[in-house]
Amino acid sequence: MSNETTLLDRLANSDMLEIDGLHAWQFELDAGALLIECVDGRTQRRWNFSAEQVQAAQFDAAQDTWTLHDDQGVHSLVCMEAFSGSNDDDEGEEEAGDAANDDGIDRA
Repeated sequence: MSNETTLLDRLANSDMLEIDGLHAWQFELDAGALLIECVDGRTQRRWNFSAEQVQAAQFDAAQDTWTLHDDQGVHSLVCMEAFSGSNDDDEGEEEAGDAANDDGIDRA
């Protein structure tokens, strides 16, 4: 990651976060302010960071984490991007099958 990448940039491309060791997929970025929610057992946890706190976040390249400070103390944040699968396997199989039978022989 380049030194110019900001936490705002990373959040814009993130699908899930890890904050203080907890995975959170519910988060909002509004006017630079960050709200994160997750469930820890039966307890709902919330973190609110102002735009200034988000801008002041420090990146640790060795750990691939961001450090944020709020009224509760110091928090460790990891931004994650999700992988998505596709059910379009049939298209690839048809194309492969067509290519395998493309020998010029009419099999009808």
